[in-house]
Amino acid sequence: MIAPQHFTFVLVEEFSHLAFSCAVEPLRIANLLSGETLYRWSFASEDGQSASCSNGSVTLVHHGLDTLPKCDRLFLLSGINMRAHLTKPLMTMLRREARHGTPIGALCSGAWILAEDGFLNGMKAAIHWEFHDSFMERFPEVNLVRNVFVADERHLTASGGTATADLMLHLIERDHGADLSMAVADQMVYSAAREATAAQRVSLQSRNGIRNVHLTRAIQRMRETIEEPLSPAQIASEIGISTRQLERLFGKFLNTSPKKYFMDLRLERARHLLIQTEASVIEIALACGFESSGHFSRVYRAAYGVAPMQQRGRLS
Repeated sequence: MIAPQHFTFVLVEEFSHLAFSCAVEPLRIANLLSGETLYRWSFASEDGQSASCSNGSVTLVHHGLDTLPKCDRLFLLSGINMRAHLTKPLMTMLRREARHGTPIGALCSGAWILAEDGFLNGMKAAIHWEFHDSFMERFPEVNLVRNVFVADERHLTASGGTATADLMLHLIERDHGADLSMAVADQMVYSAAREATAAQRVSLQSRNGIRNVHLTRAIQRMRETIEEPLSPAQIASEIGISTRQLERLFGKFLNTSPKKYFMDLRLERARHLLIQTEASVIEIALACGFESSGHFSRVYRAAYGVAPMQQRGRLS
């Protein structure tokens, strides 16, 4: 019998429930498929009673921060508003566990909390793409990477969501072999397990090196009005610049025009709806700002080389 590894998950208020499930379920399934207790886990929170996640559900925990069990790995799991939950007891616990030699990792936005106390200085780290811009400015001494997770540093980090499952599958493979890791992924109906070096989506600013507030606001307005598209002139007026200035910004930073960029956004949304939903072509056309299915089909074919229904048929 292999001695089970014990993982402790410290749940910070407003933690990500998706990342939480993706962390624990691969361990449970590894036990189930192997017929052995390869992993044990426990949960902790600051009050030692429960922790609330960002979707409002409440998880009961086993320990408070001052009564953590001895474990093989400790993972800090947070979500939105993690900066509001950087408390003295939390930081005291992390420093204590570090002194005791406990391997400490972070999931979703947890890397921010580790970085605040210098744990990640000089190391590679991953964090959810929504935090990339502010993280890079706040912690220039951390080598922030776009990877879905980092497993070759003293402090393991995963960028959240399903990237947490990728990290856990990586650890299962490292501990117990590729066959078990693949079997766990199959049980999860997770056929797209990624290596650490796979890139996650990053924000517009990080992806293109953009630091222009007008361009960022213009693109945000486009994303908000896909169903009823605004004209470039309307967008320019809303953000307080001229249409000519807007054209220059899109040309300089994105090598395209506002009109084409907006159309590409709408078509990308349409493609996702075709692939991921059972909505009709006309419903998708209207949801993406096209007045008729005929117009939508012509534009879609010009962009992707297939009609909308053919796109859906390719995936059936």
